[in-house]
Amino acid sequence: MSFHWCYFTCLFLLVGLGVELSNAQIHRRGTMDVSLPYKKIGYSTKKITVDPKGHHGCFSTIQSAIDSIPSNNRYWTSINIKEGIYREKLKIPYDKPYIIIQGAGMSKTIVEWNDHATTLQSPTFFTMADNIVVRFISFRNSYNNPRNSNPWAPAVAAMVSGDKTYFYNVGFFGFQDTLWDDQGRHYYKNCLIQGAVDFIFGAGQSIYEECSISVIASALGQGIAGFITAQGRTGENDANGFVFKNCNVYGDGTTYLGRPWRAYARVLFYNTNMSDIVVPTGWAPWYFADHENYIQFAEYGNIGAGSKTNKRVKWLKKLDWTTVNIMASDSFVDNEGWLKIASEI
Repeated sequence: MSFHWCYFTCLFLLVGLGVELSNAQIHRRGTMDVSLPYKKIGYSTKKITVDPKGHHGCFSTIQSAIDSIPSNNRYWTSINIKEGIYREKLKIPYDKPYIIIQGAGMSKTIVEWNDHATTLQSPTFFTMADNIVVRFISFRNSYNNPRNSNPWAPAVAAMVSGDKTYFYNVGFFGFQDTLWDDQGRHYYKNCLIQGAVDFIFGAGQSIYEECSISVIASALGQGIAGFITAQGRTGENDANGFVFKNCNVYGDGTTYLGRPWRAYARVLFYNTNMSDIVVPTGWAPWYFADHENYIQFAEYGNIGAGSKTNKRVKWLKKLDWTTVNIMASDSFVDNEGWLKIASEI
């Protein structure tokens, strides 16, 4: 099948509506210029289909579909991925924004790889670009699968380094360092994140809403607790932090809610159902014992057997409702309207 025939048969004109470009601070060197006015960016004008059998689509691998999108892309492009297990590593480079990755369902479209060294090189899915939407798909790093008999090691399923990235009904499966929420503003809705050790980590400015946090800490061995978060905020004026809103924490073994990867780590669990797998103290200081006053770990309005705070660490932050409301509202990650576009496109 020729590329040109494939390209034009996959091109569909939809609605030419304007969307705003980010005026957010750029966090990484070498990123593309995003200073164009929003009206020059169109809603979806292109669709590409991926089929692992190559019967119904233009591409048989997801990465080849990503590669086909021009650098400095200015139109939303939807990559629709058929059901199947795709054994490949995916990378969306910084100069390919406005991509929609859409599978056939969290349990139906699965991208899997088994890398582990180094942590930076290990992600099954790595997105560097701004304005990315991902939905109805799962990313799995199978390196730590017990069937592989590998020694435990950091093995990332997904690394998110772009700004304004939206995940809906997405699964992230791993054991240690499953989801590297690296930097930028991100929103995770109805997602499932599974792991045992520091399996949601990084310095992203992110809201996790109605997500399932699946802990598999029993694999660590009897009496060894896991850690859900390892947040990486480095300064007291930095805007980033993790907010878990209306989530469900469950699984096997025992776990801490988190430990600080960096000195000013910030995590809020709000209105979340916590099972009895959460250890009574809730949190650990890791490398920052005696500097806990810098750490902002907080809980508010949670329910379930693991939500009791009477035995929590003494340095747990007590936030008032005004502060909680600011962090738990969409404006924590969006003051431009990008979430509305990402959820409707």
